[in-house]
Amino acid sequence: MKKLKILFFSLFFILIQSVSYSLIEVDISRGNLNPLPISVSPLFADKKSNNLLKNDLKIENLGLKIADVIENNLEQTGLFNTLSREAFLQKPDIAHLKPRFEDWALIKSQALITGKITYKDEKLKVEFRLWDVLAGREMLALAFTTVPNNWRRIGHIISDKIYERLTGEKGYFDTRIIYVAEAGPKTQRVKKLAIMDQDGFNTKYLTLGNELVLTPRFNPTNQMVTYLSYFKNLPRVYLLDIETGMQEVVGDFPGMTFAPRFSPDGKKIIMSFAKDGNSDIYTMNLENRIVERITNHPSIDTSPSFSPDGKYITFNSDRSGFQQIYVMKSDGSSVRRISFGRGLYGTPVWSPRGDLIAFTKLHKGKFYIGVMRVDGSGERLLTENYYQEAPSWSPNGRVLIFYRETKTDSEGKGFSAKLWSIDLTGYNERKVETLTDASDPSWSSLLSN
Repeated sequence: MKKLKILFFSLFFILIQSVSYSLIEVDISRGNLNPLPISVSPLFADKKSNNLLKNDLKIENLGLKIADVIENNLEQTGLFNTLSREAFLQKPDIAHLKPRFEDWALIKSQALITGKITYKDEKLKVEFRLWDVLAGREMLALAFTTVPNNWRRIGHIISDKIYERLTGEKGYFDTRIIYVAEAGPKTQRVKKLAIMDQDGFNTKYLTLGNELVLTPRFNPTNQMVTYLSYFKNLPRVYLLDIETGMQEVVGDFPGMTFAPRFSPDGKKIIMSFAKDGNSDIYTMNLENRIVERITNHPSIDTSPSFSPDGKYITFNSDRSGFQQIYVMKSDGSSVRRISFGRGLYGTPVWSPRGDLIAFTKLHKGKFYIGVMRVDGSGERLLTENYYQEAPSWSPNGRVLIFYRETKTDSEGKGFSAKLWSIDLTGYNERKVETLTDASDPSWSSLLSN
């Protein structure tokens, strides 16, 4: 896969850093209960620009498309209410230079995004400004120069900057999601590795579907992926470089019971497999391939996940008689149970913020996606369904993506698996569009880091 690079980044100026200058406040903890009314004006094209790009796309159309990406990203969060452009009273070129704030206040807009694009010497320059309508002030101004094919990614980066300025949290738009693309009846599914932008665009298939692939997981420090594939009916762990397409076999692991995950520094993978009739948790150093046993217990220990500082591991085990969630130090010591609710708990995943652990719960025939604090307190069930599992965190720790299956008939027909997302408030549940059925999602870190 060809690596996307921002060729030039220029910070023009950032104004109004103190909240005392701004009346805008987005309460990120309340989801879509009070979405902020915001206007995204189409980016206008500089008249000095070459009007036609190499791919026959007119530059003024590109300005509209970038605005569409920004608008869609902000709307999907549930935190913003993007206002209809039909209500705009000011043209994009004039608004970018100096908005008539009374015109934007008239349509109840509290924030305004304007922009300008210039095409010269086969480079695309994109400028944008974020305005506080109520205070009548500019909040943020940035410019980027890149190749025209990067226009969609520029829209994601701008969205991240706006999200961070208005919420105080890092965004998650300039990211990708890897998942298992599925097709066919439930009893004969063809599964391929697929990757896409977080908004569902730019889908690419990374495997041919000749072998069964399961549970891809992103390296938190780069665009490497580990995944499980069956070779001659034996589970084999692979490492795949998304940027170059190069892959290597980490090793064969007969008896593997759960997919590998990376350590926070990306130098180890942690996994669970059965050895000598017992399922325990192991780590492998990716540099020297040394395998270290972390747990040694007659119970079934699976689904390990590191804390973001690498000091702790969460996993699930039936050592108490039923499948529950545990936390231990990274060397396997100080094991303690943290889940005590009714039902069975599985697939615990530590938040990149370090404050929560997401999980799947089965209780009375229903599957739940929930979160709890790292000591087990504050359990909250965010969504329930017939079957759903495999939560994965956005890089800012505010949104979870997971997959959900629908029921099938006796012949295996009617079955489907789709990706869904939900934020920590539990109010903003959305279906994530994919070209095929999809399962086992994993969210990348920010590409622009």
